[in-house]
Parts: sequence; C-alpha cells; structure tokens
Amino acid sequence: MRLSSLFTKTSKETASDAASRNADLLTRAGFIHKTMAGVYSYLPLGARVLRKIEDCLREEMDKIGCEVFLPSLSPTEFWEKTGRLESVGVLFQATPANALSKKTHDSRYILNSTHEEVITPLFQSFCESYKDLPRAAYQIQTKFRNEPRAKSGIMRGREFRMKDLYSFHATEEDMLDYFLHTAIPAYRAFFERIGLGGDRTVIVLASGGEFSKEPSREFQTRCENGEDSIFHAPGSDIYYNREIAPSGARLWDNTHEELLPRKDVIGKGIIGVEELAAYLKIEVERTTKTLLFQTDDGRVIAAAVRGEYDVNESKLREVAGCRSLTLATAKTVKRVTRADVGYAGPLGLPPDVSVYWDDSTRGRRNFECGANKTDYHSINVNFGRDLPDPEKFYDIKVAREGDLDPESHKAYEVFRAAEVGNVFTLYRKFSDAFGLRFRDAGGTEKPVYMGSYGIGTTRVMGVLAEVFNDEHGLCWPANVAPARVHVVAIAKTKDEEAYGKAEELYERLEGQGIDCLFDDRLGLTVGSRLADADLIGVPTRVIVSAKTMKNEGVEVKDRRSGTISMMPLEELIARECSANK
Repeated sequence: MRLSSLFTKTSKETASDAASRNADLLTRAGFIHKTMAGVYSYLPLGARVLRKIEDCLREEMDKIGCEVFLPSLSPTEFWEKTGRLESVGVLFQATPANALSKKTHDSRYILNSTHEEVITPLFQSFCESYKDLPRAAYQIQTKFRNEPRAKSGIMRGREFRMKDLYSFHATEEDMLDYFLHTAIPAYRAFFERIGLGGDRTVIVLASGGEFSKEPSREFQTRCENGEDSIFHAPGSDIYYNREIAPSGARLWDNTHEELLPRKDVIGKGIIGVEELAAYLKIEVERTTKTLLFQTDDGRVIAAAVRGEYDVNESKLREVAGCRSLTLATAKTVKRVTRADVGYAGPLGLPPDVSVYWDDSTRGRRNFECGANKTDYHSINVNFGRDLPDPEKFYDIKVAREGDLDPESHKAYEVFRAAEVGNVFTLYRKFSDAFGLRFRDAGGTEKPVYMGSYGIGTTRVMGVLAEVFNDEHGLCWPANVAPARVHVVAIAKTKDEEAYGKAEELYERLEGQGIDCLFDDRLGLTVGSRLADADLIGVPTRVIVSAKTMKNEGVEVKDRRSGTISMMPLEELIARECSANK
C-alpha cells in the first residue's frame, strides 16, 4: 500500500473525544473514525488489521466448525419463544424510519445482539437423527447492542464485529467435552497467534447465566484500562471475575467491646456508608447494608453485608435456592419494614422473611443497621440480644481488593483486564424453546445440548492497541499489523536513485507475499514521515536514502525494541521472506 494513495491522514494532536488509549491512538494513526458514540468506521489501515485478526481466527475455527453467515435481522417471535424479548436489556429493533418506508412495509425486526435465536431454528431444519450430531457452526458478523457506556473506543461499541460459534450435541457429556477440550484449546491457539498468548491472557471463571450449571470461561487480557477486575488465587492457575469471586472478608473483630444499649438515631437523607459513618461517628466496618429482594418463587428475602461491601446477586441466588431475584419494590419494602426505601434493617422483620448474613458481618459488636423506621438508624445492635445469632454466615458479597481466597486464606492478587473471548454452556435453554430434538439409535426423541463461544474481533483490535503501544504510537504484533514492513524513501524527487531503490524493495517484498507500506510522500518532511511510521506501528521500518546506499544497504528499525541497524538489502529481503513462511 502506497501512503500517497490514502485519503486519510495522521494527527499529532490527541483526539478530542477519545475517552480511551485505543480510541486516541487508532484515530490519530488513521485506523478508525468515530461516526457517533459506540460506532466507528474502519479506515484502510484499520480494515487491514481487522481482516488479519479475522483471518487468523477463521483458520482456527475451521478446525472445529464450519463457517456460515447469518442475517442481522430476526423476527420478534423467535425472541418471544426464548423469553428474551423483554429480558435482554441491550436489544435494538429495526422499524420503518419514515412515513414512506412505513407505507412500503410496516414491520418490526430485532437487530441481533447475538444469534442463538437464529442458529437454533436453522439447525432444527437439518437435525433429525443422532447421526447428525455433534456439529458446530460459526460466523463473523456485525452485532448491535444498546450499550449504556459506549466510551471505551472500539473495546465496547453499539455496533461491532463478533465471531460466534455454536455447537450441538446429543449428550451433556459430549457438550462439556467439546467446551473444555475443543473450544478452549482453539481459543488459546488464536490468542497465541495474534500476540495475546502466554501470561497476557488468562482463563477466568465467570457467571454462566441462569441456564448453566457451571461458570463460563472468559479469556481476559491484562490491561490497565480493562473494564473487569480479576481475582487471582495465590499460588494457583485459578482466576475469577469479580462478579463470582468467592471471598473471605477482611477480618474486623471488635468482640472485646462491652455491649452498649441499643438506640435509634435519626439520620435523614444520608447517602452512602461513608457519609453515614461520618454522621454517626463510627467506623464504616460497623455499618450494615441490608437489601430486600423478591425471588422468582414468590419469597421476600433480606441480605445483610458489612457497609463497605455490595450484595452479589448471583451468589445470593445460589444460597437462597432461587433461579432469579429482583430488588424489592418500594411498595414491598414498605409492607415488610413499615419504612421507606433506604431504612431497611434485620430488626423485627416478619418471620417469613429469611435473612442471609454475609461473613463480613461476623465478629462484630455494637454495629449499626437500618431501624425499619423512616429516617432512623439503629446503633449498638448485637447478636444474641437484639438479633438471634445467625445459624450460618454466607459469602454473598461482591469481592473487594484485599479480600481473602477462602481456600488458601491468602489475599487475592487483583488486576484489571479486558475480556477478549467467552465460552459457555447453553444446555437445553434454546433447544427446548424451539423444540430442537433428535432421534437416538432406538428411535426415541431426545433433546439437543448446545454451547456458545464468542470473540469480539473489533474488541480484540482495541485491546491490542491498548496493550501494544508506547509514547510514540502503536506497536502491532507481526501477524495482525497492517503491514510487516514500512519502507520510507528519503529523496527530493522520484527521479533520485534512492527513491527507485525504495520502490524496488517495496515491489519485491510485495511480490513475495509480504505486506508493505511504502511512504512515497516526498512532499512531507523526513521527521513527520518517521513520526508517522512510529505512530502507525508496523513491526519493521526500513529507510532507503543516499546515505544508506553508500553502505550498500538500508537502515532497519525494530519498532518494538527501537533497535536500529544497517543491513544489506538482500539480507533484509531474505530475513522477511523467512519470517513470512
């Protein structure tokens, strides 16, 4: 690619609306252009990188499945069948945009955020017998999600590219075997190829959703600007997403104190435990956060955690033995506590309201909690006197840095990371919804088990930009870089010998199947062109000038290390050809 042919330009100035490192660098280097929040155009250099990421991914996916291409639109009735039309909070719909279109065809479709609702009935059309299983199909497709926080560049968009693979199995055992021993190794191989392998990307246990018996596995790349907090159990290869990390609270034990008389204290309109603790002149650890929930089986339950913690709803679901739960409505809170929202506590709750105490509340005396009276808080509350001693303490909190791994009783290593892939089991969630079944060898109808495996390719590109950069610009890994070699001709006119040699080098490398950028923009200063080379981040920069030709060679710079050396032209070509095999 000759840089003079590009309509795009680089920029030295920080992108004014870039809220992340990847958005800033990719915009300034001419890889992407923001259309609106969460929606980007991929410019010539960016399209090259994205294509190379997806080519690497296809080669790995072709080993474990076959490629399809599914529609972006799907009928609403498919989503009604699975019960997700009203429960998925990121769905977009497509409807006529104006009166003329509405007159042509008045319709409503779902812009797919995921494709289970499309692939399941599609596979149903061809699946009859056990001989049709197992099978797997994947696609790379544009997805649409109404993200609430489209502010991380291309790492979280409202329109994005994604590879999703779906597998179909006759038994639960076969599904789990594919999940663990086929899909996960294929993902490892892909991330290794694009430069995110080894310790850069770890497999993390995360929520499997309401239809999975085990955690999903997320592939998380260490990244300072990542959106997830990862908890690593010391001395092990076990990693948890914060959303499910089992957590032992940091000990706060004041059992040496004498019991003080309980009393109710007015505290109206106080927001947050820090403000409450300051108002009551007590430690935050002495405060108690009590939340009421309604379960899918009709119960009202209470969860109590130490004030600095939040309630983890997935952990609470498990200990409460329910499939789903929601925060109790203001009306329910009023009925149960006789108080407004914000003043609930464990004191005097109806006997049919079970209270689940987190282990962070253990070992405290004279603690605070809501008084179940509007505008009031109770202080100096104690187990055994004001409240019965809990039969059991649970882990129902969102883990915090400094918490302990319950197995080793050592503090977790906590780091930020960006999710680049996710594999999880679907069991019969979608096959049951569509009636997807097969006949076994004896002719008996049986259900199909499914798995789902995703990688956001545009997201991966953003993570690569976040991870591989320095103060000068991007530093792409070779397999996904827009080119392997960036040739810079230093000459005043195209008639000079140096320009001719640079062009010859470019054409010879391209002829050998080695992608090159050729900076033939002689009207720009040498300094600005070399700065562009650093910003764009191709692995190898080659300068051809009258000075290098005197030494019968070229100047070669390794972008990652910054090492500069002189090299004979033929040696450079041989090296690049060998590396490209």
